[in-house]
Amino acid sequence: MALDQAFIGRVYPPTAPYEVAREKIREFAVAVGAADPVHHDVAAAVAAGHPDVIAPPTFAVILSMGATSALTEDPELGLDYSRVVHGDQSFVHHRPIRGGDRLLTTTTVESIVSRAGNDMITVRADINTEDGELVTVARSMLVARGTADTPAPGSNGSASTGNGAGDQDATGSAGAASESEGARA
Repeated sequence: MALDQAFIGRVYPPTAPYEVAREKIREFAVAVGAADPVHHDVAAAVAAGHPDVIAPPTFAVILSMGATSALTEDPELGLDYSRVVHGDQSFVHHRPIRGGDRLLTTTTVESIVSRAGNDMITVRADINTEDGELVTVARSMLVARGTADTPAPGSNGSASTGNGAGDQDATGSAGAASESEGARA
């Protein structure tokens, strides 16, 4: 079932302030392998011209995906989150996220596109300081996979996706031919 196009342009209220703690930045940096001392050591960050440790660029996903829950949990949208996968992510940083920042995130639905029985939802998350300074704009695309009983528009309702050797049945399971194809890769 296609998602309601009326959600395009919907803006959700800002989140409560998220206080960026130095230790959270350090933990995230370790988790993603960001070894630059500006992510771990205040003195190194200050020497590089920052007032505190700075977060690796992808740290913004913590705020953006957290704020996206306002959309994914909106009962009016009717999204089955168990069928959602993360399709794409991008960031535009106006300045680094740094220790001590208090950030709010406002989520906007930019587009909903239905294709091949799936809905692709592009969500914009504006991450601002409490004073209104824009820090980061994050965009993510969520893919709400169609169900086996909802064939793609224009299809004959067959269970195959029609992708050749990589065909999958309606449950997403690869057939024997595609499994053997994958074994040769």
